[in-house]
Amino acid sequence: MPDKFLPTILGNTGLQVSRLGLSATYRPGKKTVHFALDQGINYFFGFGIDHQMTGVMRNVLKSEREKYVIATGVYNLIWGYPNIRKTLEKRLRQWGTEYLDIFMFLGVRKEAEFPPEAREELYRLREEGWVKAIGMSTHDRSFAGKMAAEGALDVLMIRYNAAHRGAEKDIFPYLGEHNPGIVSFTATRWRYLMRRPKGWPKDAALPNARMTYRFVLSNPHVHVCMTAPTNINQMKENIQALDEGPLSEEEMNFMKKFGDAVYQQKKWFM
Repeated sequence: MPDKFLPTILGNTGLQVSRLGLSATYRPGKKTVHFALDQGINYFFGFGIDHQMTGVMRNVLKSEREKYVIATGVYNLIWGYPNIRKTLEKRLRQWGTEYLDIFMFLGVRKEAEFPPEAREELYRLREEGWVKAIGMSTHDRSFAGKMAAEGALDVLMIRYNAAHRGAEKDIFPYLGEHNPGIVSFTATRWRYLMRRPKGWPKDAALPNARMTYRFVLSNPHVHVCMTAPTNINQMKENIQALDEGPLSEEEMNFMKKFGDAVYQQKKWFM
């Protein structure tokens, strides 16, 4: 096993990606986006409202488009059905690019919310060359496992962390034949994985942020782990996880034990 988390190929997409991906959802500042670029981060995920990220990347992409992997998507609507092609056109304008690397159907809570006609429309966009790869983000592990087994999508964006390890049973065993790219989110479980859960001994150690990212990336099925810092100092700490590399057996056992304690708290979160 390598000492560091080095860039890898995102499943069957052929795209080379940094092992950490940056989201600017929590508005970390444009300096943070520039810092990530300077440190070799090349996977950027953004919603339509992430103006800090798109503001930086529009200028960067003018001269170095092929170096970066841009992932975005169309929102799953609780009521109604989104206009996928119109949203794609809007995202192209927002990022200032002629194509997107990954275009996803976002926020799928159950299979019925991502019907075959939506997938067919994504296939057409890929065939027409507007996007290189298509995917979805979801909390529905069984549906993600089904999509993986069928080879229906190029990329799956899923929840995976030390407290929520269900993907190891419901998704990862189904990746082999088609090898979709796996992008994980909520590595810190909204920072609960760095807080002392009820019943955890007061003198016992707590994980740091780097350990939560190292836990996720130590799983060979995960290609990219998303980080969503709120400031540049958090980004500086999180990126150190790449150099620290995979968890030792002792660290892995600790993270699983701590993750189980956090999971037992049954805190609600998205």
